[in-house]
Amino acid sequence: MSKMPDESFRDVIGTVDEKGKRLWVFPKIPKGKFYKNRKKVSYFLLLFLISAPFLKINGNQFLLFNVIERKFNIFGFPFWPQDFYLFVISMLVGVVFVALFTVAFGRIFCGWICPQTIFMEMVFRRIEFWIEGDRGAQMRLAKQKWDAEKIKKRCLKWFLFFVISFIIANVFLAYLIGSDELIQLIEQPLDQNWSTFIALLIFTGVFYFIYAWFREQVCIIACPYGRLQGVLLDNKSIIVAYDHVRGEKEMGRAKFDKKENRELAGKGDCIDCKQCVSVCPTGIDIRNGTQLECINCTACIDECDAIMEKVNLPKGLIRYASEDEITKKATFEFTPRMKGYSAVMFILTGIFIGLLFLRNDVEATVLRLPGQLFEHKGENISNVFTYKIVNKTVHDFENIHFKLLNPEGEIKAVGKENFKITKGEMSQGTLFIEIHPNNLAGDKTEIKIGVFNGEDLIETEKTNFLGPRSFN
Repeated sequence: MSKMPDESFRDVIGTVDEKGKRLWVFPKIPKGKFYKNRKKVSYFLLLFLISAPFLKINGNQFLLFNVIERKFNIFGFPFWPQDFYLFVISMLVGVVFVALFTVAFGRIFCGWICPQTIFMEMVFRRIEFWIEGDRGAQMRLAKQKWDAEKIKKRCLKWFLFFVISFIIANVFLAYLIGSDELIQLIEQPLDQNWSTFIALLIFTGVFYFIYAWFREQVCIIACPYGRLQGVLLDNKSIIVAYDHVRGEKEMGRAKFDKKENRELAGKGDCIDCKQCVSVCPTGIDIRNGTQLECINCTACIDECDAIMEKVNLPKGLIRYASEDEITKKATFEFTPRMKGYSAVMFILTGIFIGLLFLRNDVEATVLRLPGQLFEHKGENISNVFTYKIVNKTVHDFENIHFKLLNPEGEIKAVGKENFKITKGEMSQGTLFIEIHPNNLAGDKTEIKIGVFNGEDLIETEKTNFLGPRSFN
C-alpha cells in the first residue's frame, strides 16, 4: 500500500533533507502578543540565570552545584554529601512536576523556560536578526559569495557569539566552583591559572558550537525531553495545535480570494500562506499535528493570528488547545493521570519538607579507629576514636567540645580540647575515651557522646566501646 505524500514528514526531521544533509533554518522575525510575553519572561529568567550564582543569602551562594567538592546550595540552602538524600528527593519532585506539567500543557517548558531556548531565541537569534536581517535577507546572504559585505556581517556575528559564549561560560563556572572562587581566579595573573583559563575556553567552545552551529538540533536530537511527549501527551493535553476541523473543512485549505465566499465553497480557513512554517524556529509545519520538533514557542500562533486579521477571518486557527477541544469541543479536564502525578508530587514534596525540618544543623560522626583494640590506662579502659563534624549553619561555632553522656567516663581530644568550626566547614580529629570497667556492659558497650558549643548541646552521637570480655 502506497504512503500518502503528506505523511512523509513522519519519517524524517524537518532540518534534514532526503540525502541526510543539514537544512539550515532561517526563521522569520516573530511578532505578536505571545512573543512580547515570552520576551518579558525570558529577560526575567536571563537576569535570574546570570545573577543567581552571585547572589547570597546568609553568606551562602543562592545556587551552587559544586560536584567536585560535593557542595550544593539551592535557593541559599546548603546541602552536604550527608544530605544527598534530600538532593535526590528534590530532583525527583522536579522530574514529577515537569511530567505533570507536560501531561497538562505539553512542551510549554521548552518554549518559555528552557535556558537553551531563551539564549537561542532571545539572545543569539536576535543578534542574527540585527546583523543579517529577516528570513529573506539571511537566505540571500547564505547564497551570496564571500564578498566584503558577507565577510563583515559573518565575522561580526561570530565575534559577538564568541563574546557572549565566553560570558555564559564564566557564569556556568560560577555555578560549578562558586562565584567567590571564580572572581579570585579572574583577579590572579593568567600564568598562575592556565588550567582555569583552558577550562573557560573549553566551555566557551561548547556554548559557541551549540548556539552558532548546533542550534535547534539540541532540542530535536540531543534533548531527551522531546521524546517524552510520545508517552506523556494525550488527546486532553493542551498544546500549540492547528485547528484542522476549522482549517480544512470539506474542501481543504486553499489560497485566499477576497471575491470568494469560503464558507459556501466549503474551503477551510487556512489560506495556505505557510507563514507558520516560515516563522518556526525548528522548521516544521504545525498543520501536520503534534511533532517531535515542536517546542511550543507560540511563534506560529502570533503569525497565524496576524494573517487571519488581515483576511478578516477569526483568530485562533492555531492556538493553545487539546485534540479533544478541536474535535469534540471538550473543555479542559483534570484527568485521573494528572491526579496521579499530582498525588505523587505532593507526597514527595511532603516527605522533602518533613526531612528538611528534621535535618540537623550539625552533622557529627564518631567512629572507633579501625584495627585498634582497647588499652589499659591505669584503672580505666581506653579506646581511640576519630570524629568529623560538619557545620551546616550560616554562623560559626566558637567553642566546640565533647562530653561523654552515657556511661560515666572521660573524653580527651588530641590537640585542643575546645576548637572553632566556621560556617559551612568541616572539622576532624582524634579522641581518646576512658571508661572504668565497672561501667562497661561487656566486651562491646554502646556509648553516647554529646557535642557542645559552650554550654549548648548541638548534637549527639552513639558508637560502640570495646572492653575486656567478662567471664562468669
